[in-house]
Amino acid sequence: MASLKTPTLKNPHLSLSSKSRLPSAFSPTNLRFPRSSTPQRRLLIITASDASLSNKPTVLVAEKLGEAGVTLLKQFANVDCSYNLSPEELCTKISLCDALIVRSGTKVNREVFESSGGRLKVVGRAGVGIDNVDLAAATEHGCLVVNAPTANTVAAAEHGIALLAAMARNVAQADTSVKAGKWQRNKYVGVSLVGKTLAVLGFGKVGSEVARRAKGLGMHVIAHDPYAPADRARAIGVELVSFEEAIATADFISLHMPLTPATSKMLNDDTFAKMKKGVRIVNVARGGVIDEEALVRALDAGIVAQAALDVFTEEPPPQDSKLVQHERVTVTPHLGASTKEAQEGVAIEIAEAVVGALKGELAATAVNAPMVPAEVLTELKPFVELAEKLGRLAVQLVAGGSGVKSVKISYATSRAPDDLDTRLLRAMITKGIIEPISNVFVNLVNADYTAKQRGLRLTEERILLDGSPESPIESIQVQIANVESKFASAMSESGEIKVEGRVKDGIPHLTKVGSFEVDVSLEGSIILCRQVDQPGMIGKVGSILGEENVNVSFMSVGRIAPRKKAVMAIGVDEEPRKESLKRIGEVPAIEEFVFLKL
Repeated sequence: MASLKTPTLKNPHLSLSSKSRLPSAFSPTNLRFPRSSTPQRRLLIITASDASLSNKPTVLVAEKLGEAGVTLLKQFANVDCSYNLSPEELCTKISLCDALIVRSGTKVNREVFESSGGRLKVVGRAGVGIDNVDLAAATEHGCLVVNAPTANTVAAAEHGIALLAAMARNVAQADTSVKAGKWQRNKYVGVSLVGKTLAVLGFGKVGSEVARRAKGLGMHVIAHDPYAPADRARAIGVELVSFEEAIATADFISLHMPLTPATSKMLNDDTFAKMKKGVRIVNVARGGVIDEEALVRALDAGIVAQAALDVFTEEPPPQDSKLVQHERVTVTPHLGASTKEAQEGVAIEIAEAVVGALKGELAATAVNAPMVPAEVLTELKPFVELAEKLGRLAVQLVAGGSGVKSVKISYATSRAPDDLDTRLLRAMITKGIIEPISNVFVNLVNADYTAKQRGLRLTEERILLDGSPESPIESIQVQIANVESKFASAMSESGEIKVEGRVKDGIPHLTKVGSFEVDVSLEGSIILCRQVDQPGMIGKVGSILGEENVNVSFMSVGRIAPRKKAVMAIGVDEEPRKESLKRIGEVPAIEEFVFLKL
């Protein structure tokens, strides 16, 4: 058995509930996967073209970079600092460069990679987001992409606290009033922070730093992040709670989660209605996590007393934005990372990553990976898809308040250990567990590192089968230990959430949930129902879905014995409305159900 230490997960709002849309930003065609499992040094071989008589590589810095980073680059490479390049100028220059460093203002699209003629080996994004880099094109052209995700942490946390205090004491409004010649002391009476409850939604690097500082201000801090390590929260003096409890009890809410389909508009009319009247909200995360129109309505209704926003769905926001112009809203132009120290830190972090990559080292902050040999990809592709989907299914079954700390993967195979390297499959399961509730792109390069950073321990075992080793794997099983499940039937007899699958005719199938055998093609979305095994159940559920115009792609029933307990798995092409799911749950013989999105 191989044992790996790997990450802990975090989730903003939905705790990977049945309504969370799970993103897939990873193509298995973009990985290098050696057949041999013999331990090897983790090296990425990069050949840099001669850039000058000194044979140094050339790095093009296309946007302003801190001097410390530029100095570091110059120790290893020829550095060309050319700012404000037009797309045409960038494409002309790139053919002479081995590496490119950008911030958010330069679009590194497919045309850039094609214009490089294969010479461009590394793109460094000085910051976290990589929306301006075409990852698929980068990988197709053998170019590694790295970012700088950690240097901004303290700056973002400090800005969150600054907005928190400024909002509570009406600093921005009072400043404007005094400069207009007014002296309105009674109008701008604020509220104290001491003794108030702050709910931190998203307890990652920035969220935990905000919590530390808020504790120092005398606030009671709670947090929602089902995948945050409980011991880390306890060390700071923070209580981890459910999303519902966090929003219902907080006097202040501070948002610190990535924008994913699962977190998009997580603060909306429904969630605002559940909050304590007079709540105050700070957002230095991503604009899209708040439904901005709903926030305006909540402000006008008095549900939300004030808001302080550094980020917006559209940046810059429209000049006539009702939210920006609202008298009880404090706004800043995305300044979370805008300190001299943070900018220098980002410069150093990205310079080190680019230099390391050009030297042939694998950067922990890599967001894509080298190509997979065609013959390996052909053999493993369906198992890669199966592995990721099993990870996604398993984590969606975890109840919101549970923290994922331990995952066990079992491979049933007749292959000898030296003929089956499971690192790619392990990476895809890690991806399936982490990526939906994180802004991290998980791949073979960074899977183990990302897992370790999140406190998730992942172990592997092989179940050796007799028979022909023609197929690399017979089945894959994923177990999550020490958690509660939102679908009790997914728990094994030993108390773990357990899902198992195999590849049939090239298509991934779910074959076991808990102790129940099923046969489900892993396509679209799935509804799992535990029911009393009796006639007419398939028809009843099918009729409900049909009336709602939801197309059923398959149904499968696994049971313990006739007329006893059974689990029905239903594949659907569309996401049913909440009302439809509620109707299914109200069928008398159905004891529990869960909707899972693939």
